[in-house]
Amino acid sequence: MTMFDAEKITRGNWKTIPFLERTGIVVDHAERGFVRLRMPFEPNVNHVGMMYAGALFTLAEVPGGTIFLTTFDTRTYYPIVKDLQIRFRRPAMTDITVEVRIDDDEVARITAEAEANGKADYAWECELTDTSGEVVAISRNTYQMRAFDLG
Repeated sequence: MTMFDAEKITRGNWKTIPFLERTGIVVDHAERGFVRLRMPFEPNVNHVGMMYAGALFTLAEVPGGTIFLTTFDTRTYYPIVKDLQIRFRRPAMTDITVEVRIDDDEVARITAEAEANGKADYAWECELTDTSGEVVAISRNTYQMRAFDLG
């Protein structure tokens, strides 16, 4: 298992997408095929005192790029979001966490398809949970890995 420096990835995410620094989102854990991210309650509160829906959407989307960094060849490929659907289940009143995992077979499938076609779709469902473990939202994420045009 290859572990990555979560703090370094957090700083890289913030540099690449400055909006993420303003939200305070951090990578708690990163390894090949697995990431856990956390969105702090403050400063992401809305007008009625719960976490802003856009912050939850952001937390659901960001693992796609983060897990890509720890799992795929970033010199040859890059990820894009094709679709993200989110269902809000209850108000988020604490910090919120999301975990995403891709197993080795799925990594091999995605990589082989991208090598053959220059791109490959992949998807997952993830749960956003509060500090007590309650699910506050569920998202269905679809991404595409694309090859850089090196020609």
